[in-house]
Amino acid sequence: MGRGDLTDAEWARLEPHPAEERRGGRWKSHRVVINGILFRQRTGIPWRDLPMRFGKWKTVHDRHRRWPADGTWDRILRAVQADADIEGRLDWTMAGVDSTVCRAHQHAAGAPKRPPRVLGRRSQPAHHRDDEGMGRSRGGLTTKMHLVGEGGRRPLAVLITPGQAGDGPWMIPVLERVRVLRPAGGRPRTRPEHLSGDKAYSSRRNRRYLRRRQIRHTIPERRDQRTHRQKRGSKGGRPVGFDRARYARRNEVERTINALKGFRAVATRFDKRAYVFHGTVTVTAIRLWLRS
Repeated sequence: MGRGDLTDAEWARLEPHPAEERRGGRWKSHRVVINGILFRQRTGIPWRDLPMRFGKWKTVHDRHRRWPADGTWDRILRAVQADADIEGRLDWTMAGVDSTVCRAHQHAAGAPKRPPRVLGRRSQPAHHRDDEGMGRSRGGLTTKMHLVGEGGRRPLAVLITPGQAGDGPWMIPVLERVRVLRPAGGRPRTRPEHLSGDKAYSSRRNRRYLRRRQIRHTIPERRDQRTHRQKRGSKGGRPVGFDRARYARRNEVERTINALKGFRAVATRFDKRAYVFHGTVTVTAIRLWLRS
């Protein structure tokens, strides 16, 4: 077993979830292929430079492209999250929302203009974006990764947008992706007990959404919003509550981002397609959930 490969205990958690598909030949061992995918995400090397111990590089590459397209990585992530919830390893008491910019390598540019298709199907891949999640700013081509992290410093949901996208408008879409299954039956759990965010998420729309879903939150009010509210007097409403002790736990989502960007293929985007890069981030999140 090489450094960074799945241990026997981690593979025992993951083995029931990758689905076997009927096709002409036999699947190469999922464990070997997933170890190859994790090796590439951790090191950021080109697919063609994968060590021979993982088999043919194209087999590993095609499996990684196929599984985000048909939603397999998303199903595996929800399965390992459900297992962690049953074992009491998922902290619902505090969740944090934040974003980070990932620099796009020059190899990530130049995606074909025609929409991609799922292999063997006529439908488009899950998480496909017409803009391919690529934006241009002063630093060049960038992609922004929005995520919700739980108290145990692991991601609950991830969303990919162009790098110039603002944080506040994407809080609701990324929260809508939180969906932890209940194997015993019942609706999936979608709401943390408390949510923290920085000033970028301070807006009436976001606070109204959190109140409607009965999610307590600690989001500081921006200075211009406070000044505008005070000028309106009694019509401006009550001051926004702020708990410094709870806000101090916002470092948990920042440490979650650091753990994700410890994988070089996440810190620097090499994938041309947005759905493939979403799969890169998702398989990295799965790796974090498998760790004890």
